[in-house]
Amino acid sequence: MSYRKRRDDRGGAFAGSTPQRAIIDIGSNTVRLVVYGGSMRAPMVLLNEKVTAKLGREIATTGRLADEAMALALRGLGRFALLLQDLGIEDVETVATAAVRDAANGPEFVEQLRAIGLQPRVISGEEEALLSAHGVIGAFPDAHGIVADLGGGSLELVRVANGSADGASTLPLGTLRLPEHRKSGGRAEMGKALDKVIRKAGWDLSTAPPEANGALYLVGGTWRAMAVFAMALRGHPLSDPHGFEIDPATALDVAAALAGSESEALKGRERISTMRAEKLPDAAVLLAALLARLNPAKVVFSSWGLREGLLYDRLPAHSRAADPLLAGVAVFASQRGTPVTLATRMAAWTLDAAPARAHGSERLRLAAIMLALASMQIEPNLRLPQAIDWALHKRWVAVDGKGRAMMAAAIAANGNQLTPPPRVRALASEEALEEAVRWGLALRLARRLGAQSRRSLEASKLVVEDGALVLKLAQSHAALFGQPTEKDMKLLAGRLGIGWRVDIVPEDAL
Repeated sequence: MSYRKRRDDRGGAFAGSTPQRAIIDIGSNTVRLVVYGGSMRAPMVLLNEKVTAKLGREIATTGRLADEAMALALRGLGRFALLLQDLGIEDVETVATAAVRDAANGPEFVEQLRAIGLQPRVISGEEEALLSAHGVIGAFPDAHGIVADLGGGSLELVRVANGSADGASTLPLGTLRLPEHRKSGGRAEMGKALDKVIRKAGWDLSTAPPEANGALYLVGGTWRAMAVFAMALRGHPLSDPHGFEIDPATALDVAAALAGSESEALKGRERISTMRAEKLPDAAVLLAALLARLNPAKVVFSSWGLREGLLYDRLPAHSRAADPLLAGVAVFASQRGTPVTLATRMAAWTLDAAPARAHGSERLRLAAIMLALASMQIEPNLRLPQAIDWALHKRWVAVDGKGRAMMAAAIAANGNQLTPPPRVRALASEEALEEAVRWGLALRLARRLGAQSRRSLEASKLVVEDGALVLKLAQSHAALFGQPTEKDMKLLAGRLGIGWRVDIVPEDAL
């Protein structure tokens, strides 16, 4: 098989999703390859592989990348290069961060990367901070506050507001360097040392009101492990740390619990790797210092950072302006037999009877409709649990726990489950979930009226008139009103608390 043939067949390796871009991120702790597909506004991770090389482990003592660490990294990177060649992925961006830029033998390492066919770019601390900030902006379009990206070699701090980032700083407080500040004084003295570094870098916002400082967005694998710990501590019903949000007082409690823990005790916790468990106690001391000096209104964990910032930066302006939730759900649903045009027609047909009101939004309602329609391709005995899991646990962006719960409730109601499961009810109020149930029942009526045919939606209309739910049917399609339709009308009208009727009208009256 020729190389050209392998490249043309590359989509077959990823179950229907064609890989579009790959990023190799050479960090101080890990060397990682991520292959992305789907919409680049809400990219789908198709392959994520890392090597824990700890390139930066000797920077503080020798100023160099350790020979064994380089050998381990190059072994992994050689594999990455071969994988990309065999998959036919040509759009590859390779970036190196703190360890490579700070090491005396960094240029020598870069030359070895070029020898295996990679074209690495060593980025500055400021550029690293801005890229991480752009990743946060991509995931949280209304982001306002400070991004703290914690890597192995450095901590990047940068302000974000109104879709832009500025004031970037790089501090030598990466997880591999934090033990230097602990020394013999323990973690109490460590906190004072970290506080001094943060203040000297010009990051003292302790006297400003929290609302002015905005949120503290935490980026990086160690912060994500901290989020997993906090979620388990609180019995949080979601599994994805992305978008997990806590108030500063809770964040301090989490930091205190972790700072007082031993790494060995943390290693046994589910979803916390051995490497992260070793770093968490020191990172917790750092978080406490950041909370004291940055005085944020809230703490938000972001799984989007530097790599997603690289993707976001290459998007044209109109793509950046797209809604990332809808972009991601649209690709996901279309791969499961739900064209965006069908979901949009269904959303328009149900708008008058079950719009987004006090708790949801039309973007959220459309996302719920796309997922609910996609769920109809699943076997009936598996459908509801799997589709509810899509809503709750898949890594959607620009949606909070309440929004996920409303999508799940709409999906459940579309499947005639009118009482959302307890894990859904834990995330949103009864009023919000009732609104979403109405979305799902209206969609059920639209879907079952004419088997999702376009013509059935053109020959009918669902409205609320004079305090009643009214289904208007063209004379040519009067027979669509069968027993299932009658049941669906009764269900929806009952949830709306109004009566219902069916009007048969000339087609030009619709």
